[in-house]
Amino acid sequence: MSLTAAIRDRDVAELPGKRDEAWRWTDLRGLIRKLPPPSEPFVGDVGDGPFDALARDRRVIVNGRGAEPIEIARGSTAVVAARFVSQGAGVHVARLNIIVGADARLQLLESYESDGGSVSQAVLTITLGKGAAIERVVLAQDNAEAISVSQATVTLAPRARFAQTVVASGARRQRIETRVQHPGGHAELRLDGVYLLADKRHSDQTTVVTHESTDGTTVQLTKGVVRDQARGIFQGRIVVEEGADRTDARMGHHALILSDRAEVDAKPELEIYADDVACAHGNTVGALDEDALFYARQRGMPEADARAMLTEAFIGEVVDRIEHEGAREVVRAWAVERLRG
Repeated sequence: MSLTAAIRDRDVAELPGKRDEAWRWTDLRGLIRKLPPPSEPFVGDVGDGPFDALARDRRVIVNGRGAEPIEIARGSTAVVAARFVSQGAGVHVARLNIIVGADARLQLLESYESDGGSVSQAVLTITLGKGAAIERVVLAQDNAEAISVSQATVTLAPRARFAQTVVASGARRQRIETRVQHPGGHAELRLDGVYLLADKRHSDQTTVVTHESTDGTTVQLTKGVVRDQARGIFQGRIVVEEGADRTDARMGHHALILSDRAEVDAKPELEIYADDVACAHGNTVGALDEDALFYARQRGMPEADARAMLTEAFIGEVVDRIEHEGAREVVRAWAVERLRG
């Protein structure tokens, strides 16, 4: 089933749903009874984006329009802020093609914003040349009533490096999906994520990495905090194909549940068809450390501040791995505001 086909045909029966294994926790078919009309072109000021101050090259894609390709020439360096903005309550698809030439460097600072109950899909195709490097930082701060899906397909070349951090606050339904074709050849991949969810928000971070040949590296760390009636989802799958020897792949997912009605669903998977590999995954879901909370209270810290401090430290391990200093500070301030709010 395909969200793109459903939007094109205006057929809710084509939406992905719980009968599709990869979408069973983010059931759009069971949620959406009727697709809204197509989003209208937006004319006006959409304000500033979270990363605007960090990039001269700023791209604003509103209601699926304005997605000009991003092409970084061989050996060049660039910082691009790409905003996906949904205005109104329509439905739309945005497509963005990103090509980074051999030995080039790109800092891609990407954000998602909406002001109502829109249904939106962003489809990104990201291609790295030999020796190229991208750091992609994604800040998804959709409206509580929005349905937002971002799907990125990443193709690496030998000796390329792709580092990603996704930070999300959820929506009515929010899914950020990344699929990576890993060629081995000493290419390096980092896929990190943070979700901070409250009220009835829902966020799904799904990744699929396919190691196709020898000498490839993948490291992945996702952390989440959910409270109230929110629901967080992590699905991570790493496939090591036959012959992809000397693959080093490690995945971790850890979440805190801060209320009885919140929920976390996690499915980390390794599929290994090669022998000479080093692969591991870990997954934990639990509550705040009561001993640490008690110690902070004994030092005179109010309970709310103590809880915020401990949750900030919990997700800080992921935030600290963001390499771009300015983006790291934007994400840190954004996270602190939500945790203390």
